[in-house]
Amino acid sequence: MRERVGYLPDIGEEIIETKILTFTRNGEVLEVEAPLLTIEQMRQVTEKVKKASAEVLKHMSIMEIISIIDTAIEVLLDRNSPYRKKAEQLLPIVTGYDEEMVRLGLTSFLKKFRKHELQRFVIEDLGNPLLLDDFQPRVKKGYSKAVGPELILHVWAGNVPALPLWSLISGLLVKSGNIGKVSSAEPLFAGWFAQVLVEVAPQLKDCLAVVWWKGGDEAREKEIFRYSDVIVGYGSNTSLESMSRRIPVTTRFLPFGHKVSFGVISNAALDSRKALTTAHHAAFDIVQFDQQGCYSPHIFYVQKGGILSPAEFAQYLAQELESYQKRYPRRALTLEEMTASIHWRNQEEVSSFTNTTKQVFGQTDHHWTVVYEEGAAFSPTCSNRTVKVIAFDEIEDILPSMQPYRKFLQSAGIAAAPKELFRWAEKFGNIGVTRITALGKMPSPEAGWHHDGRFNLLDLVQMVDIEHSAEENAEYFAAYVD
Repeated sequence: MRERVGYLPDIGEEIIETKILTFTRNGEVLEVEAPLLTIEQMRQVTEKVKKASAEVLKHMSIMEIISIIDTAIEVLLDRNSPYRKKAEQLLPIVTGYDEEMVRLGLTSFLKKFRKHELQRFVIEDLGNPLLLDDFQPRVKKGYSKAVGPELILHVWAGNVPALPLWSLISGLLVKSGNIGKVSSAEPLFAGWFAQVLVEVAPQLKDCLAVVWWKGGDEAREKEIFRYSDVIVGYGSNTSLESMSRRIPVTTRFLPFGHKVSFGVISNAALDSRKALTTAHHAAFDIVQFDQQGCYSPHIFYVQKGGILSPAEFAQYLAQELESYQKRYPRRALTLEEMTASIHWRNQEEVSSFTNTTKQVFGQTDHHWTVVYEEGAAFSPTCSNRTVKVIAFDEIEDILPSMQPYRKFLQSAGIAAAPKELFRWAEKFGNIGVTRITALGKMPSPEAGWHHDGRFNLLDLVQMVDIEHSAEENAEYFAAYVD
């Protein structure tokens, strides 16, 4: 099988070099043909996208743009559409994830970009969506308008399928030209979305591009960085730091690097009726995309004093992971990932010989590992369905070991009564956590969430103010003045 990746605007009869990326899974081979633009072709693409966006996208209303995106999303949600069929067939080969996990994950993710969710998305950041269309009156007097940049460059990671949609759709909503660079790990979905979008709204055909180049290609990066007003980067902290050194000081850089998430379970969630459901939801958060997202939990803190003890909860969690393995098998690991997983598990098993409270559940052929321990320090696992369950008495007991990680903390999945929820959320917010959610929802942020505590749209736009003095002074020059 062969699939062409990306989407390019019309730059004439250019001969475009391609690079073949090969993916295999269960005997199936997929060749992905990626366009590799020359420096000159990249310049032509950026100029075309800027020009078309200024002529077309900037003159559309925000509701027109939302309606177009909504229609495109409906196509991708339709399991009978060619694009959806292709996604369900090819993404498991590219990513290695289970077919059913990909299917369910896509549906859950795409639903966040329908019309009503997009309206909430815009209101969450701007309050008044019409700020993107025209000058709007402000409480302080005067008027303001939100203006998106000419060109946004998105440099995407490939750890979770379809994830590029967050930033690409944000860029469209602020009426900017958008160029996205896909990852070699998952190069397909962003291009499909662009193709569907242009089929739905042909007038946008030159307003965006989805391209590819090998990560670390400094020559191409420097060239396209020169033409970009805002760069949104996803990846490891090391790659983002390297990227930042090549970005002009006048270009706004929005990096989204490595983050760590965890769960906290109150003893109120550990009675005979609720404990199994709680473990089921916790296991789902671990299993979905094998902890490859920043919002995936590595640790579950479980409070003592419930009908079910934390050690018993760890056994429940292990049972649920085994059930999920039969339904959604873990993807095949790379040699590097397998080595890291075995090393992490061996370390935990060796330390359990001297720590009588520690228990290690699962064998290597189970494709998951649960480690139970009391009083352990906060420490991320090696992902790929490896998790720690740590017992605690009071929430204050676990905060000190988390404090050193405040720059890396993101999501906390909480199973607790309302009073505990708000008290614990305040504690976690003070040490760097930016998202509190329910267990079972950790890999699925709500529409309009504040990514890493920041804004999706406000960080992209600049506000243009007409001060009251200018408005008042303009009256002096009006034709109707006596």
